[in-house]
Amino acid sequence: MFLSSISLKNTRKHTDTHIDFADKLNYIVGGNGVGKTTILEAIYYLCTTKSCLTQADKEVVKIGETGFNITGNFNGRTYDDVQINYSVTENKKAFLLSNKQIHKFSDIIGKFPVVLLSPSDHSITQGYPAERRKFVDSVISQASRTYLNLLLEYNRTLKQRSSLLGRIRELNKTEDRELIAWNEKLIQTGTEIINHRKLFVSEFASYMKESYQNILGSKEEPGTSYYFLEGNCESSIEKYFSLLIDQRREDELRRATNLVGPHRDDFIFEINNMNLKSYGSQGQHKTFQTILRFAEYFYLRDKTETSPIFLLDDVFGELDAERAAAISDYLSTVGQAFITLTDFGNFTFLKTDDDDKIIKLTNDSKVIYA
Repeated sequence: MFLSSISLKNTRKHTDTHIDFADKLNYIVGGNGVGKTTILEAIYYLCTTKSCLTQADKEVVKIGETGFNITGNFNGRTYDDVQINYSVTENKKAFLLSNKQIHKFSDIIGKFPVVLLSPSDHSITQGYPAERRKFVDSVISQASRTYLNLLLEYNRTLKQRSSLLGRIRELNKTEDRELIAWNEKLIQTGTEIINHRKLFVSEFASYMKESYQNILGSKEEPGTSYYFLEGNCESSIEKYFSLLIDQRREDELRRATNLVGPHRDDFIFEINNMNLKSYGSQGQHKTFQTILRFAEYFYLRDKTETSPIFLLDDVFGELDAERAAAISDYLSTVGQAFITLTDFGNFTFLKTDDDDKIIKLTNDSKVIYA
């Protein structure tokens, strides 16, 4: 699968921009503030129905305009025209696939697999557990419709159960049949999510190892540990889940919040069996983040039997020349990729092919094909 072209209207600094892409590497070059990252954001919109930079669609609208429009053409097993329209006045977004409106945005997840490597990925290895859960959930959700539906169902259960805990606290009840039912639902769905995540960690390990070896050789050994249900589950997940729910009952009622389940799990990234977050250098963190995204690419390619679109935003500026050159060489093994750079002349280590394309953006967001 590849994206042959894209058009942006009133999207941040882009008033009316059209770009034709190569089906291999596309280098998007320009100074700061000319709209390079917006191109990647627009591609991400087409693949996922949402921005990779903000949760508020209105922030994407060009100042002074009433909405934005993004269109793109995907070529793969089928030819798909995709269009996103957003209106500020209605605060409404519409997603059209081959001129048919898609009302359930989750139906699009995984149809156009996408991988994004950006400076914000530092939060995956250095940030809170929620960032690591978000990474894992996003990868599995693109590969498995079953998992995505489980996750949506689990989040609805959390919301309903939290509301019920609050009502029980207010009424000062000691027993509640409805809570028992929601407990069973939470345990059932949560257990399935944990099992999916355990399988993912097991399968993903080989993809991480291969990507690490291609970039760093055998200098380091990456790993991931899954810390679930407070890390003490040594028997049946479902039984231990139920036990924790019983043990935390009073705390949950007092705080009116869900204290047990996969929404509180963590993933521990390791190098040579040492906790990356605690002991890793900045260079190791950056390399590990890059490896995670390459591993995600090849994992999704195998699981979906479709080559994902690979987005790399301002990646090479933070790496030493040796690692950057290795990553550039490894890029030749992926399908279509989009790489933003501030100045192509400063990256002589980058490998380009005749099939690749250099796209320059000027200060007024005009497009020049080099």
